[in-house]
Formats: sequence, structure tokens, C-alpha cells
Amino acid sequence: MPVKTTCPYCGVGCGVIASKDAAGAVRVEGDKQHPANFGRLCSKGSALAETIDLDGRLLEPVVDGAPAAWDDALDRVADGFSRVIREHGPDAVAFYVSGQLLTEDYYVINKLAKGFVGTANIDTNSRLCMASSVVGHKRAFGSDTVPGCYEDLEQADLLVLVGSNAAWCHPILHQRMLAAKEKNPACKIVVIDPRRTATCEGADLHLPLRSGSDSVLFNGLFAFLAGSNAVDRSFVGNCTTGVVDALKQVGGQTVAQTAATCGLTEGAVGLFFDWFTRTERVVTLYSQGINQSSSGVDKVNAIINCHLLTGRIGRPGMGPFSLTGQPNAMGGREVGGLANQLAAHMEIENPAHRGLVQRFWRAPVIAEKAGLKAVDMFDAIADGRIKAVWIISTNPVVSLPDADRARAALDACELVVVTDCMRDTDTTHHADVLLPALAWGEKDGTVTNSERRISRQRPFLAAPGEARADWRIICDVATRMGYSGFDYASAAEVFREHAELSGFENNGRRDFDISALAALDDGAYDALAPVQWPVTSEHPAGTPRMFESQTFFTPDRKARFVPVAPRAARHATSRDYPLVLNTGRVRDQWHTMTRTGKTGRLLSHVFEPYAEFHPEDARQAGLQNEGLVRLTSNWGEMIARVVVSADQRRGCVFVPMHWNEEFAGEGRVNALVNPAVDPLSGQPESKHTPVKADPYAPKWHAFILSRDAIKRPASGYWVYGKAGDCTRLELALDVRPESWRDWARAQLGLEGVEIEWIAYRDPAAGRFRYAAVREGRLEGCVFIAPDHTLPSRAWLTGLFAEQQLSANARMALLAGRPFGAGEDVGPIVCSCFSIGRHQITAEIKKGADSVDAIGRCLKAGTNCGGCKPEIGKLIGATAQPRQAAIAS
Repeated sequence: MPVKTTCPYCGVGCGVIASKDAAGAVRVEGDKQHPANFGRLCSKGSALAETIDLDGRLLEPVVDGAPAAWDDALDRVADGFSRVIREHGPDAVAFYVSGQLLTEDYYVINKLAKGFVGTANIDTNSRLCMASSVVGHKRAFGSDTVPGCYEDLEQADLLVLVGSNAAWCHPILHQRMLAAKEKNPACKIVVIDPRRTATCEGADLHLPLRSGSDSVLFNGLFAFLAGSNAVDRSFVGNCTTGVVDALKQVGGQTVAQTAATCGLTEGAVGLFFDWFTRTERVVTLYSQGINQSSSGVDKVNAIINCHLLTGRIGRPGMGPFSLTGQPNAMGGREVGGLANQLAAHMEIENPAHRGLVQRFWRAPVIAEKAGLKAVDMFDAIADGRIKAVWIISTNPVVSLPDADRARAALDACELVVVTDCMRDTDTTHHADVLLPALAWGEKDGTVTNSERRISRQRPFLAAPGEARADWRIICDVATRMGYSGFDYASAAEVFREHAELSGFENNGRRDFDISALAALDDGAYDALAPVQWPVTSEHPAGTPRMFESQTFFTPDRKARFVPVAPRAARHATSRDYPLVLNTGRVRDQWHTMTRTGKTGRLLSHVFEPYAEFHPEDARQAGLQNEGLVRLTSNWGEMIARVVVSADQRRGCVFVPMHWNEEFAGEGRVNALVNPAVDPLSGQPESKHTPVKADPYAPKWHAFILSRDAIKRPASGYWVYGKAGDCTRLELALDVRPESWRDWARAQLGLEGVEIEWIAYRDPAAGRFRYAAVREGRLEGCVFIAPDHTLPSRAWLTGLFAEQQLSANARMALLAGRPFGAGEDVGPIVCSCFSIGRHQITAEIKKGADSVDAIGRCLKAGTNCGGCKPEIGKLIGATAQPRQAAIAS
């Protein structure tokens, strides 16, 4: 029977329907009735069924490197934490959790930490993506409230995307925006980003501002609005405070000054300001380009100030909108998942809130001060102030800034407990105790998306091995530590308590209230339809849009303007480190790849970590497109593949954050990222680290494709992953073996195996090709060259699908290139249908002159739409030479 559940990736919160056939094969499709996505799924969501196998899963507890019984593992955790608390106090322990947790899991770990252990040293990887929005919301609204809903994106006449590559990071929402624009020709889209990203392809205006200058731009807009008589004087006078001081801060700032500071043309800035001024229905969507900054909170408030001044909030088609990164970052905020929060959007610093929560929980203690935020927490682990840490469903050795220090901190810690669904991650390797958790498809609970919509995650797979639900593991440890109040029978029971607390002594003074759901029995909880909070007796069907009454959650019920004084990034570039490193995501990968890295389809678009440079920066650094570069900062270094693109702003380099030591050697970009944080939110500055770039020129480049797994090197540059019906390993080598043939045979694991060996050797040119064939099938191949000009991997990967190699294919292996037309599809553009660049350009040359035409020919772009911007660029790049040829 099909099961309705929710995608486990980004904060869009797409509905998914999972079904199994008689053989147990799982099929995943979008839920056409879910209001977040109406049936559409991105490439990652579409590939979910390919990621649910048990390969690499942690299926039993592990203590000190050896399998253990659950009772022994739980006793070790409970006894270890109890001893540290007894000897050193509650603040000597810490919990680092994740937006991948379900709300029920999040609730019980916060209850344990803050109400029973008595420490607020519990933080979440959501600190790395949306903490600045939380503080910005609270400063302006008195609460962490996202005002709008997804329908606003379709009702707006101007969509402003700031620091958001939505086409790749929130593709379903981006496609909703483009569809709305097509229906409403008056709608305009503005993208504000130092890079020209895929999102720019559907925009009317791109402002490639200087890195970090967002506050200056929105302060300039704020001043322009005030000077253009675009102020909603009734709203500002009756519903806000602080406008005089905020305007005094930007007094005299002109369009010309704004443009000069932001590195933009005066005409482009003036056009944006004019559009914003004249358009009533404006939604400003912002994401990590705003949040991940040492002044991220101020940037959030600079945006909100513009909406408050014009009264464009709480009404259809307008408002500031934070695009959340993780599937349940919002749910974590609801239960107090951050170190400076209490459950139900209450405040640790508020004595009344502390007393309320303690009474409700009947807790022996309550944390009385904010705990250590993520970066500070790992500093405290490193210097011994924290002696025991429990990490749940996250990979901080990869994702934290100054990641090598995070790794060293765990090595120095007395007790490291990790709960995860995967056996081998960069973080689990440092654990004293490993506890196996359920994964998506097995878990049961709720998540909340970016528009405050609570949706159910429902299980459709049996629990594998000895894996258990996170909430159950936490409760078992709490009970062993002697605490009462953790004897829940089900996730539904946890949810009911969470909902009841939200309404406890609330009286409408707090924004988060789902008390109408507290009476759900198990059956009603299981059937719960997606709903937006608040969900109260007055609004039992939920609340799509907040602040419609023009009242807020401050003591005087008025929104607050916040004066914003632009501040430079914490660390400036210099002669030694002249480039600004900006980190982010790629289209088809998620976080540290523990799930998406399982499928070759999602690795086919971008296989290696890369560093994108402007052509002039690449020239000055002596870098070649597709060569290798060593990036170095004051905190660490990495090696990446070079991409030279005019889409990159001068002086900046972009590197994806996903790769780690499970998938790449020397490919962890967060080893370079500086640990500076916003002083209010504690969110790290992941978008601005000074670095230098040097060519990395190994003596040999090689790649290996094999039907079987390939042993990964212990050191040097390498990248590993699945590719179609084989595995792939990219290598850079500085030492030549005595025999390349013996080395190739050893890499393929074929010593002593009867094979047919196809070999090409050109010692003078330094080029070698080896292919192993067994019973007519290709088992593996190794290609070696002194430079990076190696054959297409896409063509070779396709040969592994053939049951018998043709004579033509054998000759092609020797030649190092395909002979037949169309055999090399080129780099994959559309992951949903595995359509390559060469296939698309061939159709363009035949006359396909639009993205829709390519979709009709090849199906590319007809599923999630995430590849549409890239197809559009190919049409532009291919059509111009074709038109020139016709004209000649």
C-alpha cells in the first residue's frame, strides 16, 4: 500500500509517496496533493529509492570499536555522562544534534539536556545555516516567525532572491517561481549574488555585488524608499518602533555611493531600487549568502527594515522569506534546538519562561543561561571544558568551519558518543560509542518546512538490524541516568506533549502554538495532513500567513526597526591570501553525501570537488581549466578540480562543501573556512575566507573504472564514487610504479584472475591504457596520462552496461575515444533522465531552440526542472555559432 511521507532533504518539505512491489522494490514519486510541491520532486528526491539500501549502514551498537549489545552500549553512555556530570557539573557535557532529526527526536533530547541534566550545551547543525535568521526575526518581530507562505511567491509581482541559488538548492520552489512568472508577465525576478548562478538564468536582473556588501545594498534601498515617499506611514506609525534611529543610520546614502561600495553600476542599482519602490507585492527570499556571515543578523534586519518601511508584510504576495536549508531546521527551532532557546519558542533568559517549562516538564532543574553555540562548543571540547559529547545525525568533522580543529577536539574528548544510520563517516571514526539509528523510510514522526508547515514522515520499511528510533535511544539513556518523564510509548505520545507545551500558559503571547493538535489520538496523528502553525482552537486548520492583524510578539506588539551599521568581514584578504573563498552546494548532492553519494546518478552531474575562478584570477594564478589547484588559508588546505568561468566574480572562488574523507582525499573545503561567527547568532562566516590558489601539478593523472569496489588510497588527491554500473576513482600521482601494468592490475584487484588484457602503452608520451575483459564483459579499465586530458568517463561508464564488448568497443578502448556517433553522451546535465551535454547540443544543432523543445526531444528538464538553467545556457552558447555559420 502506498505510504505518504516527506522528503528528507531541504526545507521545501516536499510530499513523497513511497510504494513497494511484490518483490519488495521501492518506487518513489511526488505527492500531487501535498501543498509544498504538488507532485514535483527534484533530482535528489526523485532518486530516494536508490539510496535506501543497507550498504554502509550501522546496524548494531559499537563500543570501543567492537560490536556490543544494546544494554551494554546504553549503560556505557548513561554511566559516562552521569560520571562527568557528578565530577565536573552539567556544563561539562554537550549534545550536538541535527536538522535531520524529526521533531519528536529533537524534543526529547532538548528536554533531557535543558530540563534534567540542566545544561543548555545543546546545539544543532542548523546553527550553520539559519541561526542569523532566527535572531533577525526576534529582533524585528519579537519572535522567530517566518511571516509568509509559498503561495506568496506566486502572488508577488517582484521576487528578490538574495544569496540564494534556489535553482540548485531549492529547485521545486524555484520552478514554482518561474511558473508564476510565466503566468504573470508583469512579474520580475532579481537575483543578488556575487556569482552568476543557475538561478540567474530565469531572472530579469542580476546584481553581482561585492562579497559581503549586502547590508550596504539594503541600507541604500532603505534610504531610497524613504526619499521616494514609498513609506507606509500608517503602518510605520501605528505598528512599528525605531524608524527614526534606523533612518538616521542610513541618512545621506545615495544610489551612487551604494553602487560604488557594492561594486555595481549605478544604473543597475537604480533599476532595482525603482522596481522595489514601485511594486507593492514584493517577496525578498534570502538564504545562506545572507545568513553565513559574521554580520548575518544585521543583513537579515536590513532586508526586514525595507519591508517594514513599506508595510509589505502580513499580506498576500509580500514579505521577507527565509529559505531554510534542512528538512527540519524549523522543527528544531520549535522545540528549542539551539543553545540559546527553550522549547516552544521560549527564552532561556526569561525567568517566567524557565519556570513555565520546568513546571510543565516537572523537571528537577532547568538551564538558566544560554549554552555554547556550535563553534564555541567544539572549542570547549578541544580545551577540555566539555568532557563528554553526544553527536546525533550530523557530521561536524566535515561541516564545521576550521574542520581540522573539530576533528582534533573529538580526539581529545574523554567520551564521544555518535548516533547515526551510517557506519563510516568522518565523525563516526572518532566515536567511543556508536548507536545505530533508523533512517528515512524507517522513521516515524513530523518535520516542519520553511513555510511553517508540519508534515508527517511515515515508515514504509522495516527497521534493519538493531537500529532504533532516535527518540527511543535518547529516552533509554535518560531512564538509565535516573530521570523520569521519558517513558513514552510512541512518537505520537511525544508529539502530543510537544503540542500541549506550545499552548501551556500561552494566551496568544507566543507565536508558536499547535495546542489544537495535542488531543490527536494515535490514529489521528498517523493520518495528520500537512498543516501550518499556529494550529489553535481559533485556527484549527492552521495559519498560512502571519502578522495579518499587524500585531507582533514584542512587549508592545509592534515590530521593531533595527539600525544596521555595515561591518566588514572578520578576516580581510591580503597580498598572501588575495581571494575570497565562498562555499555552497551543488544541485544533486546533499550535506556530506552519506545519502546522495550512494547513487551514481546523482554523482554524474558533478563528480569531483571543484574550485570555480574568474578567467583573470585563473590566469594570474597560473591555473588551467580542468587542471588541479591547491587552495590554502590560515586554517587549512585542500585540492580541487579547476573550473574557469566568467560567471564567477573577480577576486572570488567558489567551492562546494559536500566532499569528505569518505569520497575524496584532501577535498574537505571546511578545513579552510575561518571560524569567525556572527556575534549575536553564532553562525559561522562560510562565505568569506581569504585564500590563495596555487597550481597543483602531479606527475601523473589517472582514473579507474571497475565493476567491483576499488580500494581508496591512504593519501594524496583522489575522488571515489559510483558511476552507472561501476565504481570510479580519480587519482593524482607523484610516484611512478615500476610497472604501470602491474599497478593497474593491482588497482582492479585482478591478480591471479583469468582475464583478457587490452593494453595501450606510449612511454614517450607517458600515456597508458589498460582494460580487463572477462568472458566478453568489461571488468575494469585504467587510464593514465601526464596531464588532465584523459578520455570521457561518461562513454567508458556506458560500456559496463554491455554484456559483450563489440569489436568496435575494443578498438575504442585502445584508441581512448569512441568511434560511433552518439556513443559519448558527454557530461551529464539532466540527472533525472541521464541526458548528457553532447546529446543536448546535438539537438540544438538540429534546430531545437528552446528548453521546452529539448524536453520534447530528450525529456531533459521535464521532471524536476533543475537542469533547465544549464540547458538554457547551452542553447545560448550553441545557437550563436550555429547562427553565425548560417549567416556566412
